[in-house]
Amino acid sequence: MKNKYYFISDIHFGLGTSSQENKKEKLFVDFIEKIIPDCSALFILGDLFDYWFEYRTVMQKGYFRVFSALKKLKWAGAEIYYFIGNHDFMHRNFFENEIGAKLLKDGISTELEGKKFFLAHGDDYVKNDLGYKILKKILRSRFNQWLYSWLHPDVGIWLARKSSKKSRGYTDKKNYGKIDGLFEFAKEKIKEGYDYVIFGHVHKIRNEKFNSGSYINLGSWMEEPHFGVFSNNEFKILKV
Repeated sequence: MKNKYYFISDIHFGLGTSSQENKKEKLFVDFIEKIIPDCSALFILGDLFDYWFEYRTVMQKGYFRVFSALKKLKWAGAEIYYFIGNHDFMHRNFFENEIGAKLLKDGISTELEGKKFFLAHGDDYVKNDLGYKILKKILRSRFNQWLYSWLHPDVGIWLARKSSKKSRGYTDKKNYGKIDGLFEFAKEKIKEGYDYVIFGHVHKIRNEKFNSGSYINLGSWMEEPHFGVFSNNEFKILKV
């Protein structure tokens, strides 16, 4: 019976060595296999890859088993929602046409089992990061992406990889102040009537109660891989 909703974020495929990536890929495929029998929907809250630039006719190599696992999940009847994160440089239509996932550029509101959810990657709601917000507008510009697409894929993907590493280094060293901007944003959404506000992006697992709602952050798969699951009006964060 497909009665569970699963949530993952910040897996960052392509980040590590070949050995590390093989282990992470196997972990992901095993995870998908386990949830197929009861998964009603899988929400990928951004940064599935450490870098992603999708050319019209050329695909990055190395993720065949990831794509196959997601397609198998879709064939089994689950919905797949993929939120574009700050490391997802450019998506065209591969995930929609070939896998059947729904690509989402912004946060969404949805209702699951009568509970109100607000879901997003989270990068838009971090405070004290004007530099990143300006950079995001540049990277997400359709004109700039069109220009970038004229680079040979070997060059374009190499640059995307280098840029991604610099972006992650910047994020890791950035001092956002004492106030957790995502938690503050979540509090306002909970005041509006949301039961759960779920993000990724900051790579820190959180499960904080506020009034009658909860702020959830799914962490990342770079250290201890976790996932969220919602069923029978209960949300849990579990190790993969």
